[in-house]
Amino acid sequence: MKFLFKIIISSLAVMVAGWVLPGVEIDDYFTGIAVALILAFLNAFLRPILVVLTLPVTVLSLGLFLFVINALLILLVDYFLSGFYVDNFWWALLFSLVLSIVTSVFEAINGKDERTDR
Repeated sequence: MKFLFKIIISSLAVMVAGWVLPGVEIDDYFTGIAVALILAFLNAFLRPILVVLTLPVTVLSLGLFLFVINALLILLVDYFLSGFYVDNFWWALLFSLVLSIVTSVFEAINGKDERTDR
């Protein structure tokens, strides 16, 4: 149940980020859900491999190279999913930042509601 709720939050964040950024296009809500699912899959399986392989560059850049990895994963989703379009690398980088911020806000709102219910 918790995974389903996180996917719903992520898909809402994807839709908000796509609405805010002119360089990112999302065709419909189902595409937003698909983007969230594919990103969750890539973050679970491919991202750890990329982080380990690029560890020296990440250390030298003080962790900023992780943003590049996120942008590359978003471009990979753009390549595989037909209803999701990102213009270039810089829009993918900005999309990942906006997606992180919006997801954090949604999870903070949810966390506040859970704490008041107890």
